[in-house]
Amino acid sequence: MAGRVYATPEQLTAWTGKPAPADADRLLARASEDVDDALVTAVYRTDALGMPTDPAVLQALADATCAQVEYQQATGDDGTGAAGRWGSVSLGPVSLGDRRDNPTAAGDVDLAPRGYRALRRAGLLPGVIW
Repeated sequence: MAGRVYATPEQLTAWTGKPAPADADRLLARASEDVDDALVTAVYRTDALGMPTDPAVLQALADATCAQVEYQQATGDDGTGAAGRWGSVSLGPVSLGDRRDNPTAAGDVDLAPRGYRALRRAGLLPGVIW
């Protein structure tokens, strides 16, 4: 998978206190994309690969990524964003029910609350203009 990945399976294990799932690399890559979507207007120094150079920013992104995977697992999401979108679904004749999703971060990302707070504490979320 292309793109920046902000956390490792070992960091995910440390974050959750549980062994990383077999597909941890895929989950972390997708969670990193969610974090990127939430950081659309964030400003921080990066290296040539686009990775943060400030250790505090790098840690905040790793924490947010691990929190995102933890959140998705707790809500039954597989990283696709499809789980938990509708209260009920029927196929014949079509009936969807009430929508359950409520994105709270920039970029309409259903970001984990703990991930949102990690990014906010690091000053990475929108709202401050220098």
